Amino acid sequence: MTQATAIIVGASSLLSQEIAKQLAKQDVELVLLAQDPDSISEFAQSLPTKVRVQGLQIDQPAAIIATLETLWQQLDSVHLVLVNTGLNSYDATLPWQPEADIITVNVQGFSAICNTAFRLFTEQGYGQLAAINSIAGLRGGPSVAYHASKAYASNYLEGLSMHAQRLKLPITITDLQLGLLDKAALQRSRLWLSPPDEVARQVIKAMQSAKRKAYITKRWRLVAWLTKLLPEFIYNTRHWRTKAQRLAEKSANNAANGNQDKSQ
Repeated sequence: MTQATAIIVGASSLLSQEIAKQLAKQDVELVLLAQDPDSISEFAQSLPTKVRVQGLQIDQPAAIIATLETLWQQLDSVHLVLVNTGLNSYDATLPWQPEADIITVNVQGFSAICNTAFRLFTEQGYGQLAAINSIAGLRGGPSVAYHASKAYASNYLEGLSMHAQRLKLPITITDLQLGLLDKAALQRSRLWLSPPDEVARQVIKAMQSAKRKAYITKRWRLVAWLTKLLPEFIYNTRHWRTKAQRLAEKSANNAANGNQDKSQ
């Protein structure tokens, strides 16, 4: 039986490395791509499987295409390409450069990876393309370009899935919709922030089940459902504040109201 091979794009992230650990235990051969390959070389050596590490310039579409094509020629076959890349930032003044950087990486870089992987899977005759995405793409949000880029990613993946069906090829496209983990971490929410190993376990289970779309972790499905239903005037009142910040604001408001009562 041929050993399965997986390419993980964006292998320097904590989640990618946890996924790599769990796949390695299943004897999957790994190719780890990162902007700084030296930063993950020690991690790669610790894995109990055959591992190759290579650099990838995620902000340069032409370089992405060339790297993937060269890798494909060096491997017997590729069963899975997992994409876990993306930029996010928030500045209330909406300066252009961070927006431009997000668009370059989350739209152009993402598209170059997915388009190339899909073409190579088509030539191979089979495979699975999966992407770590976010429920932030369900609607617009404070990080304007980021939310828009995640909506773009979902539609791009759906289009590739439809194209695979038209071609009648066994190419699986999996959109892994992660919850708002950055927000959960910021607010220190134990309810919504799951351990990395559990997130990775659900990611792998969704991929192995050939899911078209999966919410990771499953409890975020409820948040996604509510997000789509909320009218804009309610949805737009959400704020990226910690519990401490909200309490401080409440205390300030109470103090202001108290001073106002005394003046009357």
